[in-house]
Amino acid sequence: MTSVIESINSAVNDFIWGVPAMICIIGVGLVLSFRTKFIQIRKFPYAMKVTIGRMFKKKEAADGAMTPFQAVCTALAATVGTGNIAGVAGAIAIGGPGAVFWMWISAILGMCTKFSEVTLAVHFREKNEKGELVGGPMYYIKNGLKKHWHWLAYLFSIFGVLTVFGTGNATQVNTITTAIDSALENYGIMSGDSAKTVNLIIGIILAVLLAMILLGGIKRIGQVTEKLVPFMALLYIVFAIGVIALNIQNIPSVFSLIIEGAFNPASVTGGAVGSFFMSMKKGVSRGIFSNEAGLGTGSIAHACADTRKPVKQGFFGIFEVFVDTIVICTLTALVILCSEVPINFGSTAGAELTISGFTSTYGSWVSIFTAVAMCCFAFSTIVGWGLYGARCIEFLFGSKVNKPFMLVYSLVAIVGATMDLGLLWSIAETFNGLMAIPNLIAVFLLSGVVVKLVKEYFAKEGK
Repeated sequence: MTSVIESINSAVNDFIWGVPAMICIIGVGLVLSFRTKFIQIRKFPYAMKVTIGRMFKKKEAADGAMTPFQAVCTALAATVGTGNIAGVAGAIAIGGPGAVFWMWISAILGMCTKFSEVTLAVHFREKNEKGELVGGPMYYIKNGLKKHWHWLAYLFSIFGVLTVFGTGNATQVNTITTAIDSALENYGIMSGDSAKTVNLIIGIILAVLLAMILLGGIKRIGQVTEKLVPFMALLYIVFAIGVIALNIQNIPSVFSLIIEGAFNPASVTGGAVGSFFMSMKKGVSRGIFSNEAGLGTGSIAHACADTRKPVKQGFFGIFEVFVDTIVICTLTALVILCSEVPINFGSTAGAELTISGFTSTYGSWVSIFTAVAMCCFAFSTIVGWGLYGARCIEFLFGSKVNKPFMLVYSLVAIVGATMDLGLLWSIAETFNGLMAIPNLIAVFLLSGVVVKLVKEYFAKEGK
């Protein structure tokens, strides 16, 4: 039975994250870019000025809402995760250094896609029974499209609920326990025999922490993410820049490998990766998987922002993809390539490749940092996806199911800490990709609304 499920899931997964899906995601990104006259490039300095400027403004959000900064931190909490560490390593190993170039291309288009998603989410949001602001793909489908399209909203929500327990929770908790186990074993604090007990304790602690945060409502989620996300991102960026600085002499050759490998992978990988398409596929798919542009999930958090200007909040979508992919994913790639650690091109690789880049430069003591970084990245993802799941199930069944869902979602952390997840990760990744289909259809159909809102915004701003 398991083998049948695996084969079915593999076929669906290859399609979802394969050529048709990439064409759709890139195609919608191009349509939005042309219709907004490449706002992500044309207004990039303005976007950075608006978003960074709002981060330093101390502002209390209204009841049932987050500050704009808390909203972007919650969205970043879900996107800046283990994919930035393990996903980039996998893309380089299977697609060669050239995959990094295609990751950049996907990010440039993804900035416009995410800008559009966030703008639509804020524009078409509504208030629930508790007076909280709710929005996202299911709401801009419901409130922006005609009735015969509303089935897409329910489809997105169903896929969202099915995804959060795997992608957003169990697999992330498993990453935390693996990181902690590795660090404890390296320093002789824990033996392999006691790992199960330690993991159970970790799972219970995480379940309690998650319940305390998620059951505290939108305000508490925002308060946690606005502190955790800047801390973990800055910590990782500082250590990554340190690796690059200590290997600065390798920078010119690394960028040469990236550009050459993007169009002629075989010349860089010794023939292990000979396909131009494989390099492009891995770079684009991993970039999308990391920044979630096209999936629509990040817009759920942004819809909670206490703002009256959808386009202004939309610029946070540009900022978010820039930080996630252009900054953090690029730094991960440079850590691996600048440190010149051995890469087995053509085979799978994960976080261990990135970690080896750090340890080869700093020494084994840095395993403590990598454990902390992995834990912070994974925990923030769990919190962010908890909000996404709650909004999806609320759309389907109403706000009365929120607390029971949050409780069950928190308890899943114990499962993730103590069980071999095996097939769950692959199935969750498939559902994650399936969420993109109804969202991309909706964003494409509502692209005219985005253009209209952009024109109105800049007419008032006079820029």
